[in-house]
Amino acid sequence: METTLVLLKPDCVAGRKVGEVIRRFEEADFQIRGCKMFTLGGELLKEHYGHLVEKSFFPELAAFMQSTPVVALALAGDHAVERVRVLIGPTDSKKADKGTVRGDFGVDVMVNIVHASDSNENAALELKRFFAPGELFDYAMRYTTTPAS
Repeated sequence: METTLVLLKPDCVAGRKVGEVIRRFEEADFQIRGCKMFTLGGELLKEHYGHLVEKSFFPELAAFMQSTPVVALALAGDHAVERVRVLIGPTDSKKADKGTVRGDFGVDVMVNIVHASDSNENAALELKRFFAPGELFDYAMRYTTTPAS
């Protein structure tokens, strides 16, 4: 079982797609180990996008990512990193197939609904960045739903 980070970005939140995106993850059999909504502060944003800070488009990216709160999800499942990335589609929404999260709801490379960890190593770092100790939960399915008779 792996755990990966997904950020539901401002276009997801403002576009009222949070429930639909989470539904897709749950239907793909991911377990939500953590979920929280918050505003990205400048330092956290610079840490998360450290590899892009020197790029000319970083101020636009920072403004976009701070335009609304984001929702952080810690999703667990077999091969979670790889499976989440298949479910969401490529970073450039224009290249994403219909049926993927980005293909159905994204606009371009930046306005693309979600951020997802791209490796197990980055998932471990990103989960620590966005979730404090005690904010990730392990639980077994205690309840099952059965149709009413």
